[in-house]
Amino acid sequence: MLSGKEAQMKVDKLQKRIVIILLTLCLLTPLGIILPMFFNAGDAWGEWSAKTVKDLIGYVPHGLAKYSDMWKAPLTGYTVNNGDTSIIHQSGYYIFAGIFGATMTFLVTLLITRIIVRKGE
Repeated sequence: MLSGKEAQMKVDKLQKRIVIILLTLCLLTPLGIILPMFFNAGDAWGEWSAKTVKDLIGYVPHGLAKYSDMWKAPLTGYTVNNGDTSIIHQSGYYIFAGIFGATMTFLVTLLITRIIVRKGE
């Protein structure tokens, strides 16, 4: 069994790795709009509406049809200005959304790891 100090060092190391991974993913988020534009692919991959899925594969899977209207994103299209088509602005909004999401993920992970470490002591 690890001592309290060793356990905390392991948690700190894990948290640093998670932060690095999440920040890297945040910086890569604009690829979700840049690549589809580059390949004339329409929407970002995986961010399709039920109508787009039907157009792509010919039908709408049951789960998608059932739950597609359940969740409305707080920043539709990752933007605060849907009329702004500037790739620079859109990339900025994507990065902001990625950092915000990563921060929330990090805080939840931090909370969970603290709870696990306390229970292990």
